[in-house]
Amino acid sequence: MRKEYDLKKLKPRPNPYIGKLAIGINLSSEVITYFKKLAEQTGVPYQKLIDLYLLDCVKKKKKLSLKWVA
Repeated sequence: MRKEYDLKKLKPRPNPYIGKLAIGINLSSEVITYFKKLAEQTGVPYQKLIDLYLLDCVKKKKKLSLKWVA
């Protein structure tokens, strides 16, 4: 390790955590299993796959249709 570092030579990098929000969410085991299997196939972490899928829904303004059965 050096005694001194020249910080002027450092190249700035964007913060990867800006725009991220850590939350807790309840998901069924079926959903988790599905995305974990998909993660194994793609090499992308399952939490990132869930985020990408939900982001796609936001961008396409997808709406969920619910029909209640009595």
